[in-house]
Amino acid sequence: MSFWRIDTPTQTFVFGSDGRLACCHYWGAPLPEDTDLAAMVAAGRGGITGGMLDQVPPLSLAPEARRSFPGQPGLVAFGADGAELAPEWRFDRADRDGGTLILRHVAQGLALDFTIRALDHGLVGFSASLRSDTPIRLHWLTAGALLLPAHLDRLTEFAGRWTREWQPVTTVLDHGMRVREARTGRSGHEHPPHMILATQGTTNTRGENAAIHYGWSGGHRMVVETLPEGRRQLQLGHVTGSERAPATAFATAEMIVARSDGGLNGTAIPFQRHIRDNLPRARQPRPVHYNGWEAIYFRHDQAELRRIADRAAELGAERFVLDDGWFGLRDDDTSSLGDWVIDPRKHPEGFGPLIDHVRGLGMRFGLWFEPEMINEDSDLHRAHPDWVMGPADQIRGRNQLHLDMSREDVRDHLFARIDAVLSGNDIDYVKWDHNRLTPFPDAAQTRGVHALLDRLRTAHPGVEFESCASGGGRIDAGILTRCGRVWLSDSNDALERLRIQHHAASLLPACATGSHVGPRDCHTSHRVLPMALRAWTAAQRHMGFEMDPHELTEDEAATLTRVTAWWKANRDWMMAGDIWRLDRPDDALAEMQLAADGSRFVLFAAQITAPVALQPPLLRLTGLDPQATYRLRMIEAPSRHATSHVALTDGEIRVSGAVLMAQGVALPPAFPQSIAVIEGERL
Repeated sequence: MSFWRIDTPTQTFVFGSDGRLACCHYWGAPLPEDTDLAAMVAAGRGGITGGMLDQVPPLSLAPEARRSFPGQPGLVAFGADGAELAPEWRFDRADRDGGTLILRHVAQGLALDFTIRALDHGLVGFSASLRSDTPIRLHWLTAGALLLPAHLDRLTEFAGRWTREWQPVTTVLDHGMRVREARTGRSGHEHPPHMILATQGTTNTRGENAAIHYGWSGGHRMVVETLPEGRRQLQLGHVTGSERAPATAFATAEMIVARSDGGLNGTAIPFQRHIRDNLPRARQPRPVHYNGWEAIYFRHDQAELRRIADRAAELGAERFVLDDGWFGLRDDDTSSLGDWVIDPRKHPEGFGPLIDHVRGLGMRFGLWFEPEMINEDSDLHRAHPDWVMGPADQIRGRNQLHLDMSREDVRDHLFARIDAVLSGNDIDYVKWDHNRLTPFPDAAQTRGVHALLDRLRTAHPGVEFESCASGGGRIDAGILTRCGRVWLSDSNDALERLRIQHHAASLLPACATGSHVGPRDCHTSHRVLPMALRAWTAAQRHMGFEMDPHELTEDEAATLTRVTAWWKANRDWMMAGDIWRLDRPDDALAEMQLAADGSRFVLFAAQITAPVALQPPLLRLTGLDPQATYRLRMIEAPSRHATSHVALTDGEIRVSGAVLMAQGVALPPAFPQSIAVIEGERL
């Protein structure tokens, strides 16, 4: 038996092969360098009892049905004759280059490689590639089957829907299998490709857990399976059947794994840092956005747009994004998708006059596109109905169909149209939307989208791209190497946003997470919330506005201007820092954003619903230097009874890091739908 290991400061993986497919024998806490791996594997090998085979079938990196493996196999493929392949794999060699290990396997006419990489911030990446001498049809290929530690028996997945993304759903793993397939052709509101395995009682600040992410912008499949004898495996890969055509080469995306003994923050912060480090270069400092969608929808009037731009700039906006409705004959969502030509009725002189006005106010200009889509009522569809993905009688979505992005001629056409708009105008930002599910999952579709984005970014290196898919429907590590920002949700309801962005911090850094102050009467919930709550919620991430700014009262405008000015003064360190989520009762929510050097932080503590207790529990912090002294001052007090006083409401306090983490600090009793904001500085 040969053994190899991958080590990071937070986890160790041990792999071994007896001449066949390599197996993951250990995944867990870091092991000493001199650990006897053969003895460790022998010590953990189970016995045989009634109802079992004479040997325990191996749980390899691609478990094989032909070796009597009782669970889900790691590779399902079919030859040209339609027969399922059952290759007899043998281990070929291991290639090692620093922190990268490639385990190579061969069978007749086939080669299967697993690449395991020690990434930054303690993460480990897994990917697989398959090659064949003759065309085959791939049904399923895992990025690598992992042996799960038995004590990590709480599986948290993130489910959701439009305007309510990233909702955690926790299952206790016992017998049987948990399978999740995202078949909508994108990362998905329903099943973003991120999950957490934890021990019972794990919270944001304590407990052992592991987080797993699949960096793919299309359909994905997850298998978590408890085998009959008790072992548990995890597999991730493209959704089953997503390869339409026979081919000779296939590859998974990268499955990225984090592990921590320090609570959910211990896996979230490495992912935040990894995503932030791999974002495309973006304009600095991060500009305050204004997006006009919820102000005007499809109603584009030059005079009104100028008035809106004037007011947005007065409030502190630094980028003006023109949303849907500027092209073709687009007066509603029934026409013109695909016709990426400026509508002369709405913009008779093109974008030039509006851009000049916006730039004169000190703002940059951004523009909305939905390149992957087409309306039947469009010049493009009339010329190329053959470019539509899927059958003619498919169910429509939002009155639109999907272009076949696997076709080079489709991508060439889209590049030419988008390139013409970007080249002919001073545009530095594109909001790239995706409002319709694909008719079926297709890996070639996703590869085509990535290819078009890569080509446009090469041609326009000064243009930033945002990933939007009916809000948060396409958020993953793959798209985030191409888009520097995601539109997390179409909901601008601050109460919904607080929870969505709090849970999405399992993966997303603040700098990549768009968050806007919406209209007073929220268009997706019809809740009316205080401006302080709305503004400070947006200020926790990449801040923006999305309302008719003329609707604001004097007091609302003053609050929004004040919070925006604060965000601008603090954005540099906040956008480069970490989001530490704090433990609070279900009726409240709190986060601490800590500078990279630990010198300062800001606390956001929201009271969402009526509290159970008369007084809120002390707010315990995390991630501080216990030996240091910190100065705290409250810059936004929550709505509360006038007679309620705590130390922070009477002025600044000075407390040690040890006390702030062990005991915490008192917040005043607060009414629902209010927020406290506290600045901290290490002395």
